[in-house]
Amino acid sequence: MKQRNKQREQDPIIRGKNFKEVSLGFDEKTALIEAGRCIQCKNPPCVKGCPVEINIPLFIYHLRRQEYDLSAKVLKEANVLPAVCGRVCPQETQCEEKCVLGRRGEPVAIGGLEKFVGDYAVKNPIPVKEIKKVDKKVAVIGSGPAGLACAADCAAAGLSVTIFEAFHEAGGVLTYGIPEFRLPISIVKNEIEQLKKMGVEIELNVVIGKTIFIEELLSEYDSVFIGTGAGLPVFMNIEGENLPGVYSANEYLTRVNLMGAYKKEMATPIIIGKRVVVVGAGNVAMDSARTALRLGAEKVSIVYRRSKAEMPARVEEIHHAEEEGIEMLLLTNPVEILGKEKVKGMILQKMELAEPDDSGRRRPVPIANSEYEIECDQVIMAIGTNPNPLLTDSCKELKKNKWGMLIVNESLETSIPNVYAGGDVISGSATVILAMGAGRQAAKEITKKLKND
Repeated sequence: MKQRNKQREQDPIIRGKNFKEVSLGFDEKTALIEAGRCIQCKNPPCVKGCPVEINIPLFIYHLRRQEYDLSAKVLKEANVLPAVCGRVCPQETQCEEKCVLGRRGEPVAIGGLEKFVGDYAVKNPIPVKEIKKVDKKVAVIGSGPAGLACAADCAAAGLSVTIFEAFHEAGGVLTYGIPEFRLPISIVKNEIEQLKKMGVEIELNVVIGKTIFIEELLSEYDSVFIGTGAGLPVFMNIEGENLPGVYSANEYLTRVNLMGAYKKEMATPIIIGKRVVVVGAGNVAMDSARTALRLGAEKVSIVYRRSKAEMPARVEEIHHAEEEGIEMLLLTNPVEILGKEKVKGMILQKMELAEPDDSGRRRPVPIANSEYEIECDQVIMAIGTNPNPLLTDSCKELKKNKWGMLIVNESLETSIPNVYAGGDVISGSATVILAMGAGRQAAKEITKKLKND
């Protein structure tokens, strides 16, 4: 059994000072060697680990035969964003976790191979086939992963699709929430252009629930899909959280990614912290911490109330952050943010782990008299998000749970007939590929219903 091949990466010292992509991926020779490790299982468990059920052995089979167009075609049949998912999906807990080779050694680097073929497809796009049109119209609210996946499958089925996006750029979290060093914006834009070639229309700067209402869409469209994600930040409600210099990770990353604050020629207002503290330990927290470093912070610390074993971020992202010199203050929780006119510091309290809570992770409890103070001039809260209530508050017929997430049936249909929803707006903050899986499921249900009408 050959050893798993590693993808090329920028040097940690160099990359901590630029926004260029960290992972340089496989070169062709190494990709072919890695593809050769796949044993082509007859009943591949890796496929069951993929939320969109890519035929993984088949795309790898074509790859190792250097049939790149066929390999890309297999990927695109299940996943409209392979170049994106190859970069940001947690393959280590999905397809790669199920890989047979992982039982006695290291699994095939499925994510790296998907990225290689996805990038080939970006440079060598598959010609769009002529689609037989159906006289039915679908409105998709939100152009994030769920919306893009739903739009692609509906368009492929011949339905007329219009995406409504609140921001001035399409892509949702792929555009505003993931830094350039992890997901180049050019990759996202290319994938969206391919969608437009399928006939999908995208209307920007349209806020459903304010500019247009659900009822108006239903008078013009046969079905509506809601894929607005979870963009409402969660805060701790501790003293000092309203001080200048405290950001939600959502606002911070949006200012940097979508509004271009990482470009020296852009005058986007953002505080450049010198001693930055990021609260949280998910991928968004890692993205925020590594962004602060690249913007010029002298010291960046991540504060997390549990241990490293419970950190929800991808292992790769934690590893990259540590390589770049990000400090990890674990089993530690903020008690107060200090300052009068701006952030001056933070009071932290040591924690210890007790019995598991409802999430299955051990519950952190404070250690008495363990408080201590650190200096900082910027705090970024990355402890989660909930769906934005703007849309649901504008349409009382849409039922939601106590966390503000839309309630749907097994067909992903909401409490309003012909209005479907999927992704973070029904599940809470999750992964790109899970949102895409929901978008595809909704598209299947929408298509089946409209074609039978």
